[in-house]
Amino acid sequence: MKHIAFILAGGTGSRVGGDMPKQFLPLADGRSVLEHSVDAFEQSHYIHEIVVVMHPDWLKEAEELIRKNAWRKVKHLISGGNERWESSWNGIALYLKEDKKDPDTFYWFHDAARPFVSQDIISRVAEALKSHLAVTVAVPVTDTLYQIKGHEVTDIRNRKEFMRAQTPQAFHYLAISPAYMRAIEKGKIKATDDVGILMQYNPDVEVYFVEGEEANKKITYKEDLCDK
Repeated sequence: MKHIAFILAGGTGSRVGGDMPKQFLPLADGRSVLEHSVDAFEQSHYIHEIVVVMHPDWLKEAEELIRKNAWRKVKHLISGGNERWESSWNGIALYLKEDKKDPDTFYWFHDAARPFVSQDIISRVAEALKSHLAVTVAVPVTDTLYQIKGHEVTDIRNRKEFMRAQTPQAFHYLAISPAYMRAIEKGKIKATDDVGILMQYNPDVEVYFVEGEEANKKITYKEDLCDK
């Protein structure tokens, strides 16, 4: 098996504020969000290669971090797109150019804005990939879910039927690559993550989920920068 992790850092993180994308902001130990995210996959024995997908305006800063940390597994630094799916596709397209692939190649997609992903989560995903073509990470919904119309509550949904999505999301390349190619051919892509792309454009592939962790939170607001 060959596992390739795409660290998706193409956004600008406007909700966090400041003069730079949230990927470069420091956490409690002084190291950046991006460094923590890349480190998690650098340290995992399951991962063979890492691709950092960065906003094109910040490639130089990302390159400096890669050099400073001397990550052995980071093989490529490429530009991301305006939408999340574009960043994922840029990563896939990079490997579509290869003439030969390991028949069991898996692509992992992880939001750089989730710097607290644990080795346990990565391990659970990797083990699940031994028997599944698509694996995602999710945590239970603990709050009551309202269905609304405008400001009116119209229904209360059964929260046991819902999970909150996290990353990484991982796929056999023969499952996710065709899904992206079909999506791009049809255009007007509205999916918010890679599982959404797969379910819309390669729906015969079952998506299996493993348990995530509350600590695997996404950095969205300035307050989220506080450590676990």
